Amino acid sequence: MQHKETKLHKLTWLSRFEKDLGPFVYGGIDGCVTTFAVVAGAVGAGLESNVIIILGFANLLADGFSMSIGAYLSSKSVRLYYSKQKQIENWEVDHLPENEKDEVRTIYREKGFEGDTLEKIVEVITADKERWVNVMMKEELGMTLEQKSPLRIGVVTYFSFLFIGFIPLLVYVLDYISPLHQNIFLFSSLLTGLSFMMIGILKSYITQTGILRGVMETLLLGVVAALVAYYVGDWLESIISK
Repeated sequence: MQHKETKLHKLTWLSRFEKDLGPFVYGGIDGCVTTFAVVAGAVGAGLESNVIIILGFANLLADGFSMSIGAYLSSKSVRLYYSKQKQIENWEVDHLPENEKDEVRTIYREKGFEGDTLEKIVEVITADKERWVNVMMKEELGMTLEQKSPLRIGVVTYFSFLFIGFIPLLVYVLDYISPLHQNIFLFSSLLTGLSFMMIGILKSYITQTGILRGVMETLLLGVVAALVAYYVGDWLESIISK
């Protein structure tokens, strides 16, 4: 009995983890890319480490908050739109039942059902209003209810943005506490590369694609963003310092 309860607890935890994985990866990629781009741009401009820390944390907190709010509002808007469409379908079922039955019939006829089997399907579906409306939402409009809480999505996105986005700054913070006397940007780049690889693996799990492809796509995104930021910073510094 205890073994079953433990197994059930693990499955519940895994299910919750999988639900949060999308926002976590989404926030992590953006956090790591934008923060590392800030670091690379600042290094390209020849800025001091303390300035890099200030710029990095300012970006981390402000951009992370902005992104989490965007994720929250986007998810909430989707739920509101779903609710509005469901109200319309409820009204149509109440006031235009024969038309809605014909639509159910057409949907399942196109799936290959016919004759008595088709009529039985229509009868079963339309016998329960809630089931009827849900079928219309999914089959006619292609809409399913988002189960994840908009607030939870926003919180997970922000946490991920801060957690993963802090990694490019970690070496600079350690150097500020106790000087490392090493190539700080190189170590930051290596740590950031490992972060991109981890996020790429998680991304491949979500998209059900190859791990190598997920890792390479995420690494490429980070490298391109860093190169652009670095050379833009270097170019601007050369212009301003003249």
